[in-house]
This record gives sequence, structure tokens and C-alpha cells, in this order.
Amino acid sequence: MSIVTNRKAHHDYHILEKYEAGIELTGSEVKSLRDGKANLLGSHIRIEGGEAFLYSCDIAPFEKATLNPHEPKRVRRLLLHKKEILVLRDETQIAGKTVVALDMHWKNGRVKVLLATAKGKHQQDKRRSLKESVQKREVAQAIKRTR
Repeated sequence: MSIVTNRKAHHDYHILEKYEAGIELTGSEVKSLRDGKANLLGSHIRIEGGEAFLYSCDIAPFEKATLNPHEPKRVRRLLLHKKEILVLRDETQIAGKTVVALDMHWKNGRVKVLLATAKGKHQQDKRRSLKESVQKREVAQAIKRTR
């Protein structure tokens, strides 16, 4: 079950390879995620010191948190295997490639983040992919009308 998706990532990037990672959260962040109050727009991943971190992910503060409400855009550590971190580090060192967060979802009672290595699209690529999606939609509608 998806909590939040980053739909703009598919528009701005060519998605190359996907990975699933756990995320280190505080209690009030988990409560906020259960309410669906998160935003992945503009979030990205950096590899620092052999660990992966999620930047610019906005998780709204939980209203009923009493003692220490969390900071909404704090840097959160991602839980990955060492081999996956090394692969992601090597991928990001190639010019034009980055790692973006695509989706945040529940899996066996835990929050997981779907990551992807991606290559940025140019403006003409964005126009081309938009044109293709419009054409697919029109074809599907035409087929539906003929039935």
C-alpha cells in the first residue's frame, strides 16, 4: 500500500534501475505517515561515508506529538545492504546520473522507500514522452468507443 509517490520523477528522469530501502524514522514520523502526510517532490538520495541519506523529504509534524515533534525536512538515513550502497555510489559518480525516491510504502508493517537510479531528461525528451502518453490514451479511448 503506497503512502506517497513522486510522480514528477517519471516526468523529469529516465528511470534505469530500482531498489527498495528501509528508512530510519522517529515515532511521530510514523504516525504522520499513517495519516498520509508526506511529500517526496524534490527529494533525492546522497551517499556519504558509506551510508545513504534521503534529503528534502517532507513529513508533516504529527499534531498530537507532545514532547519532541520532529523536524519536517530533516535528513533521514536509508537502510540498505553494503553492496547496494556501493552500487548506488558508483552509479552517482557517472555524469548525469542521480538517485531519486519514487515511492514510499508499507511492507510487513515497516515503511520502505523505492529508489531508482535515473538520468535526467532534456526538454525535448519530456515533450516526446508527454506526446506518447497522450497518443496511448487516445488509442485506448478509441478502442473503448468501438466496443
